[in-house]
Amino acid sequence: MKALLLKEYMKLEVTDFPEPEIGPDDILVRVRACGICGSDIHGIDGSSGRRIPPLVMGHEAAGTVEKIGSAVKAFAPGDRVTFDSMISCGKCSFCTSGHRNLCDSRVILGVSCGDYRRHGAFAEYVSVPERICYKIPDALPFEHAALIEAVSVAVHAVDITPVKLGDSAVVVGAGMIGLLTIQAALNAGCTTVYAIDLDDAKLALAKELGATEGFNPKTCDAAAEIVKRTEGRGADIVLEAVGATSPIQTALDCVRKGGVVTLIGNITPRIDLHLQKVVTREIRLQGTCGSNGEYPACIDLLVKGLIKVDKIISAKVSLDDAANAFNRLYNHEPNLMKVIVQP
Repeated sequence: MKALLLKEYMKLEVTDFPEPEIGPDDILVRVRACGICGSDIHGIDGSSGRRIPPLVMGHEAAGTVEKIGSAVKAFAPGDRVTFDSMISCGKCSFCTSGHRNLCDSRVILGVSCGDYRRHGAFAEYVSVPERICYKIPDALPFEHAALIEAVSVAVHAVDITPVKLGDSAVVVGAGMIGLLTIQAALNAGCTTVYAIDLDDAKLALAKELGATEGFNPKTCDAAAEIVKRTEGRGADIVLEAVGATSPIQTALDCVRKGGVVTLIGNITPRIDLHLQKVVTREIRLQGTCGSNGEYPACIDLLVKGLIKVDKIISAKVSLDDAANAFNRLYNHEPNLMKVIVQP
């Protein structure tokens, strides 16, 4: 089969690659669409430490069932499917207590971090366990279904955040995950959702997708504006979708006393934290990792149009054009957000 291989850092090449083998509980998926994730972009230069070459990346995907293992019961060749990016063991204390995303032995598709290497979906075929697969309806295009993984990250982040009907929310970072988080917060019952980003075009898109108002820290004191609009209190919840010191500081400045800040982004492994802002204002500061069983709900949200992804997709390219798309994203081409590779 053909696959896009990260041969060495900053060198992607379409190459002949062995077709994945499947075990009795596995499914071989013919990949129809795979999104280029921000983590893939940060991985190609080695900065994240989670894309050690040689590796076939790609974890946001959808396609059709090509073959099934001997023990597979719920799927058949030809079924339209998507799948989780995270493979959990199903046996550890976290898995058995309903927290599969925290599995002690979790493996992520398209990731090589030293502890493991699992080739992903920037290829004609990918092998995945039956237990992480989900059928998708005919009405859902493959390129939309490929983003269910990203949708599930946003939905899970909101799901673990204590949202009450009528709450005010702030989403810091209006990239793809931020835009999906805005929509997830609205669906969860927030009636006011403010967006913060350094890119005015992203803020405009955030408003198209439901944000009440957008603020650019380059042109205003975003936190002060939000405090002003919440009668001097600050927002009830803040979801941070960047993962760096400055936006996290902004998140803490936006939230009210006793409020909640949920951290989704993780671009930088370490940050400077103003501890007194957290402690003296009794802020609940929590992280969120991946998703945990939200896929069926996310499929339903997309099918019913309650979360929209069409405006987030900037381009669709072939496998042969994927390396160029990576370069365009790596170099921050304006107005290029989500690129879908169609092997």
